[in-house]
Amino acid sequence: MPIRTNRGRTAVYRRLWGWPLRSPRHLVGTLVVLAVVLTALGILLPKAIGKPGQTANGPGASATATSRPGVAAPVTVTSTLPPRLTTQPPPSSAPPDQDGVRVAKEWVTAWANHPDGTTTEQWLNGLRPYTTEEYLAGELTTVDPANITATKVTGEPQVSSSFTGSMDVDVPTDGPKVRVTVIKLNFGWRVTKFTQAG
Repeated sequence: MPIRTNRGRTAVYRRLWGWPLRSPRHLVGTLVVLAVVLTALGILLPKAIGKPGQTANGPGASATATSRPGVAAPVTVTSTLPPRLTTQPPPSSAPPDQDGVRVAKEWVTAWANHPDGTTTEQWLNGLRPYTTEEYLAGELTTVDPANITATKVTGEPQVSSSFTGSMDVDVPTDGPKVRVTVIKLNFGWRVTKFTQAG
C-alpha cells in the first residue's frame, strides 16, 4: 500500500478538492464563484456562437459570400398558417325553414295542452317529440303545467329571426304569445328554449 505524503499530484488534487469542504465560508465562496462563472458562460456563449437563424456572416452579408461551392444558402422560414380569428363571424341569415316553423307550432300546441289533472310527466311526454333531450331534462322539469294560462294556439306562427341552423318563432295563443327557439339537428328541428310575452 502506498504511503500518503504531502508531495506529488495526489496531494495537490486533495488540497484543491478539499478546500471548499474545510469550512462553511469556503463552501459558500465556492458556490458564489461557480454561479458567477456559469452566469457569465450563459451570457457570453450565445453571443459567441450566434443566434439561431442567423448566418455566420451576419444579416448584412452579400449573396456571393454565402453562395460558395459546397455551402448551402441560408433558408428563410416563413409561417404559412392562416391568421388566428379572435371573434366568430355572426351567423348568416337564411330563409325560414317550414319544417322548423311546423315543429315550433306543434310544440306550442303540446305546451298549451294540459287538461285538469295532467301531471308534469304526462305534459313532458307530449313535448318530447319536439324538444331537445337537454332542454327536456333541464329547465322544463321545473314548469308546473297548472300555471300555464294558455290552452290552445290561436293563429299562425311568425318567424322573428332565421339562420341556417336556428330560428326564433312567435306563436300566438289564447294566453301569452310564445317565442320558441328551434335548432336544426341531424334528425330534424327541435325546440331548445321558449319565452312568454305578456
